[in-house]
Amino acid sequence: MRRKTNTLLTFNVVADTQLLPFLMEKMYGISRNRAKALIVNRVVLVDNIITTHPLTELHPGQVVQLDRSKHKMSFHSNDLDIVYEDAYLLVIDKRPGLLSMSNNSRQETAQSVLNHYLEKGGGRNSAHLVHRLDRDTSGLMLYAKDVQTQQSFIQGWRELVTDRRYVALVSGDVEKDEGDIRSWLTEDKRFVTHSSPVDNGGKFAHTHYRVLQRSNGYSLVELELETGRKNQIRVHMAQMGHPVVGDHKYGSDDDSLHRLGLHAYLLSFRHPVTGKYLRFETPLPLCFEKLLNGR
Repeated sequence: MRRKTNTLLTFNVVADTQLLPFLMEKMYGISRNRAKALIVNRVVLVDNIITTHPLTELHPGQVVQLDRSKHKMSFHSNDLDIVYEDAYLLVIDKRPGLLSMSNNSRQETAQSVLNHYLEKGGGRNSAHLVHRLDRDTSGLMLYAKDVQTQQSFIQGWRELVTDRRYVALVSGDVEKDEGDIRSWLTEDKRFVTHSSPVDNGGKFAHTHYRVLQRSNGYSLVELELETGRKNQIRVHMAQMGHPVVGDHKYGSDDDSLHRLGLHAYLLSFRHPVTGKYLRFETPLPLCFEKLLNGR
């Protein structure tokens, strides 16, 4: 479902300028503070992208829109941040401990938080999961605002998603600086995933890894997935003899982080509607840095 155009006030840019003075001019003398508040509160879009920096540069041919629906007011959540939003999708940074979507319980999920946000203005958009992270994994996730955009991603995932990487804090010093892990994964009745070096009828899984740092008895490893199997990174790290810190399910007895040491830090993709390439990156969790540095 696309955004209703009657909720948008549209202005065309005809000369180089900045967003704040542009709005003040187009809105007939609106105060500087009021114009700035509209921008900061996620009400203003530039070329269909919500823009929150008042001094954003504008150039001829661009389109600035003011969203008059209520749901664009300030977003606050202790469980996730909205990193990017436009008329078709949302990119979020999820905290550990939050489910990606409902498991038929009343527990709050990333999807329910986003749906509440989108429903504030009475619009018909809702959050549709494009890919998920484990409950205890933090980092970047992608949701579509309508089924059409969701299906575009699902059907064209390998063509649209150009880069997706994780960092893991694992126990011990990983021996090789980089390498590949290939195996077949099967899940038992207890929902525990097992890895086999030969085809046993399971799902093939392929992980690239690169060691970024070894320190204080731990290794910080960057991981890139050729396949996206359930618990793939966690199982492959355990298979190497270096389980992810805090991963009690797959062999770690180290609870130094008080969370799972896995974070989805990079996401890059081509927008399925606009065709633009977008890249997002989040910093290493502070608790990872502290453990590596012995603090």
